[in-house]
Amino acid sequence: MTAHNDFLEGHAEALADREDLDTRYDESGFLIDGSPDGEQFDREARAALRRVEGLSTELQDVTEVEYRQLRLERVVLAGVWGEGTIEDAENSLRELSALAETAGSTVLAGVLQRRMRPDPGTWMGSGKAVELRDLVIAEGADTVIADGELAPSQRRGLEDVVKVKVIDRTALILDIFAQHAKSKEGKAQVELAQLQYLLPRLRGWGASMSRQAGGQAGATGQGMGSRGPGETKIELDRRRINTRMSKLKRELGGMKTMRDTKRHSRQVNHVPSVAIAGYTNAGKSSILNRLTDAGALVQNQLFATLDPTVRRAETSDGHLYTLADTVGFVRDLPHQLVEAFRSTLEEVADADLVLHVVDGSHPDPESQITAVRGVLADVGATDIKEVIVINKADLAPPDVIARLQRAEKHSVVVSARTGAGFDDLRDLIDRELPHPDLRVEVLLPYDRGDLLSRIHHEGDVISSDHTPDGTHMHAKVTRILRGDLTAYLV
Repeated sequence: MTAHNDFLEGHAEALADREDLDTRYDESGFLIDGSPDGEQFDREARAALRRVEGLSTELQDVTEVEYRQLRLERVVLAGVWGEGTIEDAENSLRELSALAETAGSTVLAGVLQRRMRPDPGTWMGSGKAVELRDLVIAEGADTVIADGELAPSQRRGLEDVVKVKVIDRTALILDIFAQHAKSKEGKAQVELAQLQYLLPRLRGWGASMSRQAGGQAGATGQGMGSRGPGETKIELDRRRINTRMSKLKRELGGMKTMRDTKRHSRQVNHVPSVAIAGYTNAGKSSILNRLTDAGALVQNQLFATLDPTVRRAETSDGHLYTLADTVGFVRDLPHQLVEAFRSTLEEVADADLVLHVVDGSHPDPESQITAVRGVLADVGATDIKEVIVINKADLAPPDVIARLQRAEKHSVVVSARTGAGFDDLRDLIDRELPHPDLRVEVLLPYDRGDLLSRIHHEGDVISSDHTPDGTHMHAKVTRILRGDLTAYLV
């Protein structure tokens, strides 16, 4: 692969050797904290475009072709970073590479530029945009993916320089969701998010941008300058998008009503609920399958699950509860998706317990935990009991697992692949789910087998004795069930 503008080696040493500089720089070109001028960008580091190795997903062996999905686009990744460490920036670009591959692209190369803030015109700065164009030509790429959300003017400015299609991280995630949505609700949610993203980014060309009134305006005698083609193309597109968004919101409102009805039915019958949440590709569906034999789709791919799966499960003492697998989260999840999937994410907000699944083998699992908790806060799920489930224990370094356990006291370590740790996970679910707390003594006639069954399923039976008049029981029940047993209290 053609090398292009490697990061300037040794520039920090060169700066340190300059006699007129009484400051010290770190290896990336930043002034070390405590220097007289404070933290700022060195000129050379600010101008540098750093090549990130190990991102290419090109086929090295033709025999791999039959095992790989058809790749429709050849992409170069680009990132701009000004905060955090170089490891954080490279991890973010590697995640973008995984997203691009999930969307069906071949990643050719990735570059990072370090600057305090993105350029308002071309995002990377005009000089670095030209260098990016040279890399695109050298690699034969047809798309550039920016690791961030671009303003419409930035996307157009960068596109005008690199001469190929430019998309940002948000558009890429929306595209993946569009590919993976299967249910009617999932497709409607994704379409709504895409339209919300597209609306402020409409751009017209040439005569379609005409602002002349035309039509009715000309007929009503508004005079010179008022006659023209009428509604412009961009105005027509905007009106159509708004109309479609209104229709989708009504449809999703109806689907939400059905979901709320099902959820209310479970709440009336006091069936506890457990929601599985976490970063995308952390292994949520694999854990659901281990706990319930649900048969949910499992792929080593980002956002393999979009449509929520709800399954029945039982505790060790026979109490029913539901397990809901939810859509995975990701760093900087587009706010359009959070809004569009709000009804789906309410499965988490209404749960009695959240199993927060973390990929223990990830280079930076703590950042994943922070990103997921940020989304949970957006949907009002901050007050729900949370258990950190550290998954992929068979792949995770022991020191990382130990570090996570120290930071997260309420945690359990499992491996969905090998099954290790699942007995501990089931015991923990048993302990954390709400249990009946009202003690009652009842005498149930033998023709009320329905209530007897509910006590066994929804309550904790302390003692039971069959008498000539009926079944005499001591039990702990829920408030709702106690109300239904009022006529038979002893």
